[in-house]
Amino acid sequence: MAWIVLVMAGLFEMLGVLFINIYAKRNNISSLLGLVLFFSLSFVCLSIAMHTIPMSTSYAVWTGIGAVGGALLGIIYYGESKDLKRMFFIGLILASTIGLKLIS
Repeated sequence: MAWIVLVMAGLFEMLGVLFINIYAKRNNISSLLGLVLFFSLSFVCLSIAMHTIPMSTSYAVWTGIGAVGGALLGIIYYGESKDLKRMFFIGLILASTIGLKLIS
């Protein structure tokens, strides 16, 4: 159950990052509220997961999901570079995140 909550924390982190970009472009109250909501949900879920999963693992997985998700959202929705080297390193972050789950 804690791992599901941790993945949810990472997904909320991704949405928070997405709303940072939305807020930067639109600069309105609904974008700001989305940003605050998703980051708040992310921190709450992370906190719950850390009751069971060690802090070092929780934080690494949470940031890994957020980093990979943020990069992929940028590629999909904002036309950011799909350079082979960039995709390789995003893959390394993803593989490391999965590796932490497998050894925990």
